[in-house]
Amino acid sequence: MTSITRVVWTVIALTALWALPATAQAPKQEERPKGPLSPSQKVTATIAGASIAMTYDAPSMRGREIFGRLVPYGSVWCPGANWATTISSPEAGIQIGTLKLPKGVYALWVLPNKDEWELIVNSDDKAFHLNYNKEKDLGRMKLNLKHLEEPVEQLRFEVRPGSGNQGTLSLLWEKTEASISLTVLP
Repeated sequence: MTSITRVVWTVIALTALWALPATAQAPKQEERPKGPLSPSQKVTATIAGASIAMTYDAPSMRGREIFGRLVPYGSVWCPGANWATTISSPEAGIQIGTLKLPKGVYALWVLPNKDEWELIVNSDDKAFHLNYNKEKDLGRMKLNLKHLEEPVEQLRFEVRPGSGNQGTLSLLWEKTEASISLTVLP
């Protein structure tokens, strides 16, 4: 290739880059979020003397429509980012909805639909968030849905102790709260 040809191709490439819309260009340094886009979170609670812990990476809305758009209806979704969201109970077995589980660590997945969601409990607690394996499902239960008036910017899980050995597991994001009963087994 001659040096004139190289110059011509360089001018063409630079012209094409300058013609890109602003949305296709990298954001300026001051516009980039500080820290990780989906920071790691750990939520713990004690119910009937047993420690329950949730670990997940929490994405934010960042102006996006979440349910039905970023998280499509009718597809299994890892509620979080990076690695599978997990729930653990090292001291006692737990019951999530109607599913009884021995003490241990479990992955949580969700099948959202417009009017009804299912929580999926899975044994692969080390899965990457895009690698759902149906063969490792332990059970599925219907989640209770509630519309929130104010949006929740960053995905959040809550383990809320109730009375005795009862509690609630809740997922909150955008304008949706999805919850299910949680019981510590004797």
